[in-house]
Amino acid sequence: MSAPTTTSAGPAPMTHREILEALSGLLLVLFVAMASSTIVSTALPKIIGDLNGSQTQYTWVVTATLLTATATTPIWGKLSDLYSKKLLVQIAIVVFVIGSLIAGFTQNTEQLIAARAFQGLGMGGVQALVQVAIAAMIPPRERGRYNGYLGGVMALSTVAGPLLGGLIVDTSWLGWRWCFFIGAPFAVIALALLQKTLHLPVMRRENVKIDYLGAALIAAGVSVILIWISFVDDSFAWISWQTLAMVGGGLVLLALAVWVESRVDEPVVPLPIVRQRTTALAIIASLAVGMAMFGGAVFLGQYFQIGRGYSPTQAGLLMIPMMFGILVSSTISGRMITKTGKIKPHVVIGTIVLVIGFAGLSLLDHDTSLWYIGAAMAVVGVGVGMSMQNLVLAVQNTVSLKDIGAASSTVAFFRSLGGTIGVSVLGAVLARRVSDSMTEQLTAAGYPAGSTGGTSSLNLSSLPEAVQHMVRVAYGDATGHIFLISVGVAVIGVIAAFAMKPTMLRSTVDLAPAKANGKEPALSK
Repeated sequence: MSAPTTTSAGPAPMTHREILEALSGLLLVLFVAMASSTIVSTALPKIIGDLNGSQTQYTWVVTATLLTATATTPIWGKLSDLYSKKLLVQIAIVVFVIGSLIAGFTQNTEQLIAARAFQGLGMGGVQALVQVAIAAMIPPRERGRYNGYLGGVMALSTVAGPLLGGLIVDTSWLGWRWCFFIGAPFAVIALALLQKTLHLPVMRRENVKIDYLGAALIAAGVSVILIWISFVDDSFAWISWQTLAMVGGGLVLLALAVWVESRVDEPVVPLPIVRQRTTALAIIASLAVGMAMFGGAVFLGQYFQIGRGYSPTQAGLLMIPMMFGILVSSTISGRMITKTGKIKPHVVIGTIVLVIGFAGLSLLDHDTSLWYIGAAMAVVGVGVGMSMQNLVLAVQNTVSLKDIGAASSTVAFFRSLGGTIGVSVLGAVLARRVSDSMTEQLTAAGYPAGSTGGTSSLNLSSLPEAVQHMVRVAYGDATGHIFLISVGVAVIGVIAAFAMKPTMLRSTVDLAPAKANGKEPALSK
């Protein structure tokens, strides 16, 4: 039995003006959090080069942030169903600011990975709680339009992030550390703005127990498997005792997590919600979208700089087509959903477009036309924009009001998990192919096999010019291969989207009473 629910004598419903004022603070902090994630996409080659990091460490600077954000997203969402949403948003902002400052002062890649992991705690809270707060402020029938604004801000942040990161890295009197410092003051402004404008009722339950054990088991299980992916076929063989221990251990931890989630009163990933058809299929599709959103930004930024030799600022400019596609498609799609009330067609079309875009990017090599790359990236952006937020919207319209926080954060959890796994797997594949390519090229040219340190360093300036060219060819050609893997994952998202039940935006706050037939509750219209 769930603990009894009580609602404090909260403020009166927010007016349209108050909603817009609070929304500005929520969208500002979301912008900062999202931009801090994408700002490293163009700055990271320079950062890892300066710190003498490796391709594996390059991947883990991103993976660590996504992993902690993913693991804590369900906790933030569940807490939002129990305690003050406003206070939780503010706590997440403070954690994010502290993590950003620590990351800016790091002296080596190990410290940077740890700092980014801490930063991810706040980033995950912000991304989950902003959507929860918007759902609590705005009637469901109007939420499509505001989700369009939400998607637009996400797109704008992903455009601004790479550009800003490139400009900061290329500005000698700033340096890459300001990629982490720059978001802190804006986050503080958002904190003050929300203190003044955000007024939401507080839901309280007695004798509440948060499932920290379940969250810890999920994070540990995923971490062990991702660490295995990063080192298999390099530090040890596919068939080895290390593989058996890490894969077996990871699966055991995840199985224990499912067992715990099925027995605790307040699970971080509520299995009854996950078992609902719409939610389950939205989760599968979100895994594909997560890989597109994070993998694309991370490895395209590296492709332009290491594979093609462009500066960080130029790399940021070259990534605009993908971000522009997200911005336009998410805004238009949100308005069309508000007008028609239909969600599924946009998700289906978005996932199909995503497959087409990935197929285009899979043909990349070290001298592909920039016009072609831009067109393929724009297609990927359109697919992400039409599907990402609408998957959350579909779930929000098929669960009860009391479960909106948990359901929204669960979908966000699996989207981030998809990004985490995607970045880790694609990064590992990229590292292997680059290493193999470099070995072949060096042998053919008569260089000793260790001329580049293998893939141990991304500091190209320390290499002979001829070897630098080999590295660029290796990275340029390997990038297309990793997007071919993304095509297969995206196809799974298309199948899931087609299998979803048609979902309409409901015009009432909650679902109609469920019938005692074991079926999902009908929607109130």
